[in-house]
Amino acid sequence: MAQTEDGPISGSAASRRVMFYSHDTFGLGHLRRSRALASALTEGDDNASAIILTGSPVAGRFTFPERVDHIRLPGVTKLPDGSYISQTLGLDIDRTTALRAGLIQSAVEQYQPDLLIVDKEPTGFRGELLTTLEWLRKEGRTRVVLGLRDVLDEPEVLAAEWDRKGAVEATERYYDEIWVYGVRDVYDPSEGLPLSEAARARMHWTGYLRREVTDATDTPDHPYVLITPGGGGDGAAMVSLVLSAYEQDPDLSPKAVLIYGPFLSGEVREAFDARVAKLDGRVTAMGFDSRIEALFAGAEGVICMGGYNTFCEVLSFDRPAVIVPRTKPRLEQWIRASRAEQLGLVRMLDETRDGMTTDAMIRAIRNLPQQGKPSDAGADGLLDGLDVVVERARALMQKDDNS
Repeated sequence: MAQTEDGPISGSAASRRVMFYSHDTFGLGHLRRSRALASALTEGDDNASAIILTGSPVAGRFTFPERVDHIRLPGVTKLPDGSYISQTLGLDIDRTTALRAGLIQSAVEQYQPDLLIVDKEPTGFRGELLTTLEWLRKEGRTRVVLGLRDVLDEPEVLAAEWDRKGAVEATERYYDEIWVYGVRDVYDPSEGLPLSEAARARMHWTGYLRREVTDATDTPDHPYVLITPGGGGDGAAMVSLVLSAYEQDPDLSPKAVLIYGPFLSGEVREAFDARVAKLDGRVTAMGFDSRIEALFAGAEGVICMGGYNTFCEVLSFDRPAVIVPRTKPRLEQWIRASRAEQLGLVRMLDETRDGMTTDAMIRAIRNLPQQGKPSDAGADGLLDGLDVVVERARALMQKDDNS
């Protein structure tokens, strides 16, 4: 942004600036959700712009809509013992967090957003947002929203985590509204949290975030099942089970298109590629496609893990799906898949109930073309999220004009 000696130059009175904070220590979920929201909030409005603050190491591999940009925060990696280290800088985690916090504060001061939408973490990664949130509260011009996905974790675990991070206090003190990107009748992610009645009165259930094909990509000209573990960092077991199904049953159909995700790589990926090569074209594989929406739209069905964005795509493109949820380090995916199965939206392959066996996966794939679609169970009524977000955002920023 251009500057004068007195500071940043503000845009016209009609401009609308939205900033997203997406901590992104692992996976794609937070960045993809923020990207979808930013697109909706700027679409068709030449006076609107958005910046996404993200720690995702693959942010540069995505295309962003017109008037949407991103700032890459220094990345961090979570170790098996639960601690964090810097991905590339050689700094200890305290100095890395301080660097990220300084970049966030500077970006906010220069961009002067009308609306800040914080994804999932009320205090940010290791509390890195708190200084900025306090500054914004004193300045008083920026509306601040906490955006929560439909499921966070089982209530007892979540309550302990939020208590440890001071997240309840931050939510009460700094946030004008709380948006839940889901439907209350499906699941309430705030169950078990000791939020005040005043905070709960500021909660809005938006519905799930509908996805569309925005960037065309080549899709197979034959029937196929889409296999996607999302970001792929914890998807090796699911991918291996699918490959075992095609290896054991030479007549298994439809054919499969496998998207590993950007975080399934190295020797594990090489071993999978060798197995795919022996299947004579019955399974094709690629590492990462940021335009996966087109592959969803053309698929006969989907075998996937249970992340939020993947679930939104299953609903949006109305694909019969079997979800293979992870259960560690959180029960989030299992809770989402279990509830969706109860509602008739998807099938779940549950380790305890069904067994993670090759035979179970063969049956799941064979049944996909005959399985009911999410729309048969009323999925269309769950997908108003983007419309509601646009409505709420405009209402909040309108308050700024009138204050």
